[in-house]
Amino acid sequence: MPNRVVLAYSGGLDTSVAVRWMIQELDVEVIAVACDLGQGGDWEAVQERALRAGAIDAVVVDCREEFARDFVGPALKANALYENRYPLVSALSRPVIVKHLVAVARQQGADAVAHGCTGKGNDQVRFEVATRALAPDLEVVAPVRNWGMTRADSIEYATRYDIPIKVTKEQPYSIDDNLWGRAIECGEMEDPWARPPEGVWSLTTVRTGESREITVGFEQGVPVALDGRPLALWQLVTELNEIVGGYGWGRLDMVENRRVGIKSRETYEAPAALALIMAHIDLESICLERDLFHEKQRLEGRYADLVYDGFWFSPLKQALDAFVDESQRYVTGEVRLRLEPGRCYVIGRRSDWSLYDYGLATYEAEDTFNHVDSEGFVKLWGLGVQTWAARQSQRDATVQQGGHAG
Repeated sequence: MPNRVVLAYSGGLDTSVAVRWMIQELDVEVIAVACDLGQGGDWEAVQERALRAGAIDAVVVDCREEFARDFVGPALKANALYENRYPLVSALSRPVIVKHLVAVARQQGADAVAHGCTGKGNDQVRFEVATRALAPDLEVVAPVRNWGMTRADSIEYATRYDIPIKVTKEQPYSIDDNLWGRAIECGEMEDPWARPPEGVWSLTTVRTGESREITVGFEQGVPVALDGRPLALWQLVTELNEIVGGYGWGRLDMVENRRVGIKSRETYEAPAALALIMAHIDLESICLERDLFHEKQRLEGRYADLVYDGFWFSPLKQALDAFVDESQRYVTGEVRLRLEPGRCYVIGRRSDWSLYDYGLATYEAEDTFNHVDSEGFVKLWGLGVQTWAARQSQRDATVQQGGHAG
């Protein structure tokens, strides 16, 4: 059994109860580590909550710049959307949290790390696989998975030990947010037919009715400017969440396939993430050669699966990162987005490295395409099918009409 445990602490119900529960049931010292990933909040209150629950120390780490640069950026370059929809809001944050859990464990002589994940979720996989990749000697403790309490039991436990929490039986939602988006589950939304109550939305409430255009600048696949203003990625994402979300755009309501084998109804708000991925794909359409573009599209789903399944720190993920980085060498330019209530869409793109050639594409007088070349090309392109049709397809049709050859 461990003696000192470093807990990934969110300040929410489960991790707050986990502090007290591990102290009482496992007789360990608990150090709470909270990572600022852009979710906002009162970090002094978070620290105080952990200490009141019994932690011997409560550490807050500002991970916003690192999270955006080292985790969001690579995923954006890969257009990582799990099941072609989910931009990995929670999945991307887990490896950076584990990285800092391990660092604090080394600094403070802990022999275990802990998380507040249930046995049904994906996050237990992400926390534990990442820990084994970075620090296989550390034990992993999963109190929420093992304690057998329902959500209502946990609320009562927190009340009994005077642990301040925001969750109530009347508002039993589980919310996980960071600068890349916001995930909301539980409550009446566990019924996939039920409409999510309007009160669960925060980032995507309509705050303006006036249409607007914005321009996102990219360098080698990474957003670096908004309307010509250079910004660090974490700042750009934060600002774009406010702008795009103000038009009521960026919501997802989906049933996704969890790694543990169950289907789960999930709702997300990710206005900046979805807008940036849309813009990035559009810029790639003029900057990537056809075969590279198609092959990258084929691998993007695999990349998203790896991140979703907890393999951020893995040899295949590293190899795919190398491919993605090479593919982004010339993905530099600007994309113009138009925002209207309930809508966000691309209306323009440009790049100094664009492969779009007006002379080749136009049907006007400036046309430079040699149409005569197409005749021979088309004949050769279809030669194999023509030969098959003459030698086999027509013979098969004859056999079918006349019966088997004797």
